[in-house]
Amino acid sequence: MPSGKAIMSGQPTDIVVTAIARTPFGRFDGALKGINAPQLGALAMNEALDRSGLDPQKIDAVFGGIGMMAGAIITPVRQALLMSKLPETTPSATIDRACCSGMTSIGLGMKDIRLEEARALLCGGFESLSNTPVLWPRQKAKLGDVNVTDPLVIRGLVVDRPIAVYTGDESIRHGVDRAMQDDWARQSHERYFAAEEKGYFEPERFSVEVSDAKGRTQNFTSDEAPRRDTTAEKLSTLKTVYGGKTVTAGNAPGLSDGAAFLVVMRRDFAEENGLTPLARLVDYVQVAGGPTSGTVTPGTAIMKLARRHNRGHGQWDLIEINEAYAATPLVSTLALADGDKSEASKIRGRTNIHGGAVAIGHPLGASGARLVMTLINGLRRRGGGTGVAAICGGFGQGDALMVEVD
Repeated sequence: MPSGKAIMSGQPTDIVVTAIARTPFGRFDGALKGINAPQLGALAMNEALDRSGLDPQKIDAVFGGIGMMAGAIITPVRQALLMSKLPETTPSATIDRACCSGMTSIGLGMKDIRLEEARALLCGGFESLSNTPVLWPRQKAKLGDVNVTDPLVIRGLVVDRPIAVYTGDESIRHGVDRAMQDDWARQSHERYFAAEEKGYFEPERFSVEVSDAKGRTQNFTSDEAPRRDTTAEKLSTLKTVYGGKTVTAGNAPGLSDGAAFLVVMRRDFAEENGLTPLARLVDYVQVAGGPTSGTVTPGTAIMKLARRHNRGHGQWDLIEINEAYAATPLVSTLALADGDKSEASKIRGRTNIHGGAVAIGHPLGASGARLVMTLINGLRRRGGGTGVAAICGGFGQGDALMVEVD
């Protein structure tokens, strides 16, 4: 793990993280396309267990998030578990809260530990958008055309526009224009590469064996989507998607594949097993708003946490807000600043300082867990502090999780 003082003191009932692990995130139809979603999940589960040093028999349950209909796979987390080194007697649950799912899985794990239903859990999520099928409607045989639906357009029955379109509408309503979103996207890539050159993401990632186009085995070690040649000029030339107002392929994350899991447990259980906690999970909240409110729900969730802990809305050492679109952290930080643009700029200086999903990628079920481990990583590197990770998901939902490192 990165340098920084490990958490050694605290209450026996504290909820702590003792290991983090994620695959490098792959581009759509990229390096990870030959690995299905449960297999990706099993790889991350095994790596997290290996890094923790905990006997797999001592894991009480697994909570895993999936964002896109589980890739049409029944009980994908159970299947991932059966492919892993965990005993088949380990209970599991697949969580569907869209992009929030990986973070929701951690939140559910925290509740189980607080209720003394569990002492040690694996929490996270995975996604293989490259293997998400198109949908052929089930109907009686008859003459005529059949309309096949692609779920990766990411729309639903409750709103008449794809999410990318109404995100653009909402961002403009909040005063966040296309130029601001393009600039945030450029910054996301720049921050990512500045961190990557310092080895920032190495404590999170592990190498995955993949096959190249000629069938040769090679190690996939780095996130596939970040682009060093990203400039504001290039971003400004891109057309908006689905006829929307601001969202383009450049200021939104690409469709991605990947998996991320954390080992979460009570502090006294960690001490009993000779494990050193990396961070304390302080609190977790869920919020929901109108079906098109996703750009602001991470901010709403962070404000709920701040009120619970008597903090200013933007009073965090580090903030991670998922870049579902570049608009999301821009709108949410403006909300945290109560609309004050100067204050919002200060908050943005502490938000996603190592880049975000626009650069790294966004495998829906894994992103919430990735945000938490990136936050833990950042707090440890700065020598401690208190931070918050937040994410939107699925027609107006939002999650936030507060993390502390001594």
